[in-house]
Amino acid sequence: MKSARLILFLFFIPACGLGPGNLASKHSSDLETRKIKRIAVLGPAAMAKSQSKIPFTAASPADARAAERDPAELLSKLVYTAMASLGNWQIVSESEVREIGETVTDSNETTRLKTIGVLVYADAVIIGRVQRFRERVGAEWGIKSPASVAFVLDLVDVKRGDIVWSARFEETQKSPAENIFVLGDIGQRGVKWLSAEQLTESGVRKAVGQLNQIIAR
Repeated sequence: MKSARLILFLFFIPACGLGPGNLASKHSSDLETRKIKRIAVLGPAAMAKSQSKIPFTAASPADARAAERDPAELLSKLVYTAMASLGNWQIVSESEVREIGETVTDSNETTRLKTIGVLVYADAVIIGRVQRFRERVGAEWGIKSPASVAFVLDLVDVKRGDIVWSARFEETQKSPAENIFVLGDIGQRGVKWLSAEQLTESGVRKAVGQLNQIIAR
């Protein structure tokens, strides 16, 4: 009876989580044998052509700082932080990538990424593309519309120049009343509606954690 009451209560909690299937990934069959240990995270500044701005709506003063940041740059920062927090691989420092990137003049994106990777002695580079970044409208305890994000991460082998791992994350936050599968995330995040930045960070950590298990174990 108590369990039934708990489930009924949770269904009416105005919270959101990551449902199943929000992360899809694929990798080359020989990824584990390529000996990728040193990785550089390349942000928008390293791209031959800057990513177009992703439109989104700032919701409240509490989320004002998110509105001031380029979603593509934010994604790069979150990927670097998530990767640097995990062990068994070496992540090239942001300052080193930035300094080297400023000296590379190749206009072709593929050539540019490979050149930067070689110059920072990386085995691979990881790049991200923001496809959607829509901020929640409302506060963390009550909203008019939830945050919604979508992004792609690609890991490129510097020597061969091919993509050896790719992941796509897409999520529009839902309440437990809408999706029973989000109940397991409540314990990790608490009962609240996430900002677009928080939702992106959650997806990044999920994707990066998966990559780490494949090549750094």
